[in-house]
Amino acid sequence: MGPVSAEIEIDVPRERAFALLADLAERPSFTDHFLSAYRLTRLDSAGVGAGARFRARSPLGSVWMDTAIVELQEPYRIVEEGRGGRANRNRYHTVWELTEGPGPLTRVRVVHWSDPAGPIARAVELLGAVSAWRGRQWREALRRLRARLEDGRESAPRVAVAGGNRYLTGVP
Repeated sequence: MGPVSAEIEIDVPRERAFALLADLAERPSFTDHFLSAYRLTRLDSAGVGAGARFRARSPLGSVWMDTAIVELQEPYRIVEEGRGGRANRNRYHTVWELTEGPGPLTRVRVVHWSDPAGPIARAVELLGAVSAWRGRQWREALRRLRARLEDGRESAPRVAVAGGNRYLTGVP
């Protein structure tokens, strides 16, 4: 599937927007309208190596996907790679770019694309108009991200790792 992108200007410092985007535990606060069953794959939810697994809705149903942060250029760029679909064979890529806009604005741009594994996966994405649908979902996610950051809501329900509390407190 070709790249889909969405862009928005947010009235917050770029560092603040970057910190929220680089922490995968914060993602459901603005993507839960098309991503569900979100869970972390490791205790550290931010930085290179942080990962998450979730169900992604699409016009043809939902599939399990995962993502991991593979590159950070603070406070400019976050690169994620993941897998999903049937037998976890399709590769997915997401790139977040943050630039300073006019005045105190931060321009946030997300680009998402997939590399379907095989002709059946390609046909499913083409027939299901998945690109257009995903573009609409990413635009809505950015609107929700802007609302969260500009409203000053610093805390939202964070996602945790199953068993993480026992690990951190030493309780069996």
